[in-house]
Amino acid sequence: MLDIIKKASLGAVSNTNPVAFSYGTVTLAEPLQIQVDQKFILSGHALVLPESVSESKLELNGQEVVLRRGLAAGDRVLMVRMQGGQSYIVLDRLVTP
Repeated sequence: MLDIIKKASLGAVSNTNPVAFSYGTVTLAEPLQIQVDQKFILSGHALVLPESVSESKLELNGQEVVLRRGLAAGDRVLMVRMQGGQSYIVLDRLVTP
């Protein structure tokens, strides 16, 4: 009986796809659009952005200094799809060595 319950619970978790990692390419910076695996394009509320991929500027001696640039067209990103596939968290920008 215990084995049946274990199998059923594992099957339920695998069917809901708790999280999945994906690669995407920024196709448009403003408003942000990211193409995922040449299948579809994400935008708006489907994307959750951390501070690490958001632009940050500082005014220093009357000049604006960019501390961290935001996402730009052509950037490759690593994302994680949340349960149910309704939203994607952009984890970080990918760089080529």
